[in-house]
Amino acid sequence: MYLVKTPNFIRNLFPNFVWNVPTQEKTIFLTFDDGPIPEVTPWVLSQLEQYRAHATFFCVGDNIRKHYPVFEQVKAAGHALGSHTFNHLSGWASDNIPYFHNVRHCARQTGSTLFRPPYGRLKPSQAQFLQRHYQIVMWDILSGDFDPAITPEQCLTNVTEHAVPGSIIVFHDSIKARENLMYTLPRVLEHFAGLGYAFEKLDELTLAMGQGLRKTA
Repeated sequence: MYLVKTPNFIRNLFPNFVWNVPTQEKTIFLTFDDGPIPEVTPWVLSQLEQYRAHATFFCVGDNIRKHYPVFEQVKAAGHALGSHTFNHLSGWASDNIPYFHNVRHCARQTGSTLFRPPYGRLKPSQAQFLQRHYQIVMWDILSGDFDPAITPEQCLTNVTEHAVPGSIIVFHDSIKARENLMYTLPRVLEHFAGLGYAFEKLDELTLAMGQGLRKTA
């Protein structure tokens, strides 16, 4: 089970995590987890390029290792990068020290301080340590593209009916998500571009500004 729209009470439990970017501008933040892989990631890049859209790729380190030329394509296109652990580990199922090393291994590959835990799962002790060194980026919209039980049309609706200015939206450049993603992403880009939205990448400055706005609100 998963929630398409992250409720406020969950965000309030973890105020140091980034859930969205406070803004009044027509801007949304597309993110892609689990790549890079040659079967999907280059296609994602081509779709983004058509709309001059920037995005953030939370990469699995072992996929960077196996598909480094694809990773280089993501970098060359100017998108932001983040760590998604080296082996797509669940924090809940991992001992702390090996988990921290796994995160750091991938972070060194990406050269980024952005981190998204696979499945959104972290133990409190892991979160406490990691947030000293990384900006932990979650989301407020989960497309559900990874879910074979939903139709591509429902995946599209999950995004178009819930996204608002500043939303961080999760997609996956993975084999599992490919069918839903290939239906949904072009239509999301077309829909929001038609409404005058820009698609921007996350970076340390953007997120630091967002955190500052939250603290002064």
